[in-house]
Amino acid sequence: MREAAKRGKLRLALVAGDASRNSLDKIVPLLTARGVTTIEWFTTDELGKVCGRDSVAVVGILDAGLARGIRAAAGETEAFARDARASRG
Repeated sequence: MREAAKRGKLRLALVAGDASRNSLDKIVPLLTARGVTTIEWFTTDELGKVCGRDSVAVVGILDAGLARGIRAAAGETEAFARDARASRG
């Protein structure tokens, strides 16, 4: 996920609300610096289940269409997403 964020390919990041501060400190600053929209909604167990793992702190979404659908389902607006893309420069 770090490489996708650095290359500008990451469209959205799903962040577990119960993730440890240590885990989040490793990735959230990069996501913020790259203007990646983040949604904190799930638990580490929930994200882990969809990824086939015990627990996962952050999931990156590369597909723009899927990212739009998730943002819509989470109640995010397209204007918010445009602001995040614009902040990337």
